[in-house]
Amino acid sequence: MITAIVRYRLPAHIDRAACRNHFEAIAPGFRSVKGLLSKHFIWSERGVAGGVYQWASQADAEAFYSGPWRDGIVQRYGMEPEIEFFTVFAKTDNEAGTVTVVEAAQPA
Repeated sequence: MITAIVRYRLPAHIDRAACRNHFEAIAPGFRSVKGLLSKHFIWSERGVAGGVYQWASQADAEAFYSGPWRDGIVQRYGMEPEIEFFTVFAKTDNEAGTVTVVEAAQPA
Protein backbone atom coordinates (compact mmCIF):
# COMPACT_ATOMS: atom_id res chain seq x y z
CA MET A 1 0.00 0.00 0.00
CA ILE A 2 1.21 3.49 -0.90
CA THR A 3 0.22 6.88 0.49
CA ALA A 4 0.79 9.89 -1.74
CA ILE A 5 0.60 13.43 -0.46
CA VAL A 6 -0.11 15.90 -3.24
CA ARG A 7 0.14 19.67 -2.78
CA TYR A 8 -0.20 22.69 -5.02
CA ARG A 9 -0.50 26.42 -4.41
CA LEU A 10 -3.89 27.92 -5.23
CA PRO A 11 -4.19 31.12 -7.25
CA ALA A 12 -5.36 34.09 -5.14
CA HIS A 13 -8.85 34.01 -6.67
CA ILE A 14 -9.54 30.48 -5.34
CA ASP A 15 -10.58 30.90 -1.72
CA ARG A 16 -11.74 28.30 0.80
CA ALA A 17 -15.31 28.22 -0.47
CA ALA A 18 -14.30 27.92 -4.12
CA CYS A 19 -11.85 25.13 -3.31
CA ARG A 20 -14.42 23.26 -1.20
CA ASN A 21 -17.06 23.60 -3.91
CA HIS A 22 -14.70 22.30 -6.58
CA PHE A 23 -13.62 19.34 -4.43
CA GLU A 24 -17.24 18.47 -3.64
CA ALA A 25 -18.09 18.51 -7.34
CA ILE A 26 -15.18 16.29 -8.42
CA ALA A 27 -15.06 13.84 -5.48
CA PRO A 28 -17.50 11.29 -6.96
CA GLY A 29 -15.34 10.97 -10.08
CA PHE A 30 -12.53 9.44 -8.02
CA ARG A 31 -14.64 6.35 -7.22
CA SER A 32 -13.63 4.77 -10.54
CA VAL A 33 -9.88 5.46 -10.41
CA LYS A 34 -7.94 2.19 -10.80
CA GLY A 35 -6.08 1.24 -7.63
CA LEU A 36 -7.28 4.21 -5.55
CA LEU A 37 -8.35 3.06 -2.09
CA SER A 38 -9.22 6.47 -0.65
CA LYS A 39 -8.61 10.17 -1.05
CA HIS A 40 -8.79 13.03 1.43
CA PHE A 41 -9.29 16.40 -0.29
CA ILE A 42 -7.24 18.92 1.69
CA TRP A 43 -7.01 22.72 1.95
CA SER A 44 -4.84 25.01 4.07
CA GLU A 45 -5.29 28.64 5.09
CA ARG A 46 -1.84 29.21 3.55
CA GLY A 47 -3.42 28.82 0.09
CA VAL A 48 -2.24 25.26 -0.45
CA ALA A 49 -4.58 22.45 -1.46
CA GLY A 50 -4.30 18.88 -2.66
CA GLY A 51 -4.99 15.39 -1.47
CA VAL A 52 -3.85 12.50 0.65
CA TYR A 53 -4.30 9.37 -1.43
CA GLN A 54 -4.15 5.70 -0.46
CA TRP A 55 -3.15 3.47 -3.39
CA ALA A 56 -3.03 -0.28 -3.87
CA SER A 57 0.34 0.12 -5.62
CA GLN A 58 2.93 2.67 -6.67
CA ALA A 59 2.29 1.71 -10.30
CA ASP A 60 -1.39 2.67 -9.99
CA ALA A 61 -0.45 6.00 -8.42
CA GLU A 62 2.18 6.83 -11.02
CA ALA A 63 -0.15 5.92 -13.89
CA PHE A 64 -2.82 8.23 -12.51
CA TYR A 65 -0.48 11.16 -11.81
CA SER A 66 1.14 10.98 -15.25
CA GLY A 67 -2.19 11.14 -17.12
CA PRO A 68 -4.90 13.74 -17.69
CA TRP A 69 -5.11 14.48 -13.94
CA ARG A 70 -1.67 16.17 -13.99
CA ASP A 71 -2.55 18.18 -17.08
CA GLY A 72 -5.71 19.40 -15.33
CA ILE A 73 -3.76 20.52 -12.25
CA VAL A 74 -1.26 22.47 -14.35
CA GLN A 75 -4.03 24.05 -16.43
CA ARG A 76 -6.21 24.94 -13.43
CA TYR A 77 -3.52 26.11 -10.99
CA GLY A 78 -0.59 27.06 -13.25
CA MET A 79 1.95 24.81 -11.55
CA GLU A 80 3.17 21.24 -11.33
CA PRO A 81 1.85 19.47 -8.25
CA GLU A 82 4.29 18.38 -5.56
CA ILE A 83 3.87 14.63 -5.04
CA GLU A 84 5.54 12.62 -2.29
CA PHE A 85 5.15 8.83 -1.97
CA PHE A 86 5.25 6.83 1.27
CA THR A 87 5.17 3.08 1.90
CA VAL A 88 2.44 2.13 4.38
CA PHE A 89 3.49 -0.42 7.01
CA ALA A 90 0.30 -0.44 9.10
CA LYS A 91 -3.07 1.27 9.23
CA THR A 92 -5.37 2.03 12.16
CA ASP A 93 -8.99 2.70 11.13
CA ASN A 94 -10.93 3.87 14.17
CA GLU A 95 -14.20 4.19 12.24
CA ALA A 96 -14.05 0.55 11.20
CA GLY A 97 -12.43 -0.53 14.47
CA THR A 98 -9.55 -2.24 12.70
CA VAL A 99 -5.77 -2.36 12.66
CA THR A 100 -4.20 -3.72 9.48
CA VAL A 101 -0.54 -4.66 9.20
CA VAL A 102 0.31 -4.11 5.55
CA GLU A 103 3.97 -5.11 5.76
CA ALA A 104 4.84 -7.23 8.78
CA ALA A 105 8.04 -6.75 10.72
CA GLN A 106 10.79 -9.23 9.93
CA PRO A 107 12.30 -11.27 12.77
CA ALA A 108 15.64 -9.91 13.94
